[in-house]
Amino acid sequence: MTMLIAQRFVAGEGDDRPSPLEIDSPNLDNEAFEDFACDRSNLPWIVFRAAHRANHIAAIPSRSRALLAALARTVDAQKPYAAIFARRELLTGRALQSMRTFYRSLDDLAEVGLIVRAPQKRHGDAGLFGRAYIHLTEKAAELLGFVEEKNPPTSAETSKSTSESPTNSETDAQQDPLLIRPSATVADGGIYKDLFPKNQKRQPGTLPPDLQRLLNLGFHKFLVFKLMREAKQHGKLLTEVVEVTWEHLSAAKRPISYLRSLLRSPVDFGHQLRSHHAKIHERLTRLNEIKAVDDLAARHAGQVFFDEAINRRFEISADGSEIAIRDCREPRARVSAAGWKQDFAAALRADRLVSASPSRDAAFAEKCTSVLTVASVSGRAESDPKDGVRFNIKPAPAVAISARLADMKQLLRATCAGVRKDVAAQPNAAY
Repeated sequence: MTMLIAQRFVAGEGDDRPSPLEIDSPNLDNEAFEDFACDRSNLPWIVFRAAHRANHIAAIPSRSRALLAALARTVDAQKPYAAIFARRELLTGRALQSMRTFYRSLDDLAEVGLIVRAPQKRHGDAGLFGRAYIHLTEKAAELLGFVEEKNPPTSAETSKSTSESPTNSETDAQQDPLLIRPSATVADGGIYKDLFPKNQKRQPGTLPPDLQRLLNLGFHKFLVFKLMREAKQHGKLLTEVVEVTWEHLSAAKRPISYLRSLLRSPVDFGHQLRSHHAKIHERLTRLNEIKAVDDLAARHAGQVFFDEAINRRFEISADGSEIAIRDCREPRARVSAAGWKQDFAAALRADRLVSASPSRDAAFAEKCTSVLTVASVSGRAESDPKDGVRFNIKPAPAVAISARLADMKQLLRATCAGVRKDVAAQPNAAY
């Protein structure tokens, strides 16, 4: 009975425990070969040397040496100061570290000044956190052999440069935002994006000064921005529309609907605004000209001027309100109290008037005397009977003129009534 139980066909273990002869040895060899395979990539000599140097730095822990060797393999050898584009999974895999050890190694390398961790930035329009790149410092690049090491100075200069190096590094850190150490209590970089970027078109924070009065009519700030865009689509400026129609817009019951209908209308509000400004400018110019003329007349109050030929004399009153103009051919001066300042200012600015002087006064008086002498001689010649026929016509008496007019009226009435002319000529004749 015992012999039967021990047999294979009785126990039924043939399928679960195959014999050693049935083991697939080629497949096992291939699996073992894959398990013990390594990276077969050939590194350039400069990268291989940098990784070798990183693994033999005695001043840093072993975990930091492993991460520095991984960074030396990842960074671009032609641009050692550029950002290292690598994910955390790649760096942890090359350094054979866990994620927590990886972050501790980064802190160690940053503390000794071999790497710089750039602040983490927001990525894209969604405001999500983006990448935080790692940069090798100048010290690390020289130590790993990516750049040529500078010539070491003399002993005195060495101590001086050593004392000055922290100050220079602090200055570089103040100038370059990438060299600023991240905060230990808050996230790296700004939490919120810049609301006023220079390279992005965004709405400003405040409305233009001439459109802020719309807020008192029930407009919201963002609605005004939208209306500005709608006005631009219709070929208008919201500022011009509001400026031209403000009197009616402020009195409207529904100013938002009214303003939108104005934006859709084909009216050129820019032309109306320019015309209004032109009228205002013209009125101001005219007022300024009137003021300038009044000031000019007030400055020359009480002065006397002559024309270029010294035929007329202009005398301004003491208060500058009127001017007396006398021609040398007239016995008396003419006084002008209104409308003379503009012509006087124009003549004075054109140098057609000259100031009075003793010589000019004497010349004008001489002309006036000669004209009066000629007039008196001609009057005596007309009154002398020996000079010929006199052309003095005596006026007719007023009584004779009245009688003649009465006869003409009576004749006109009779003719209109159809009476014969001979009867009308004899009004006292009997029928």
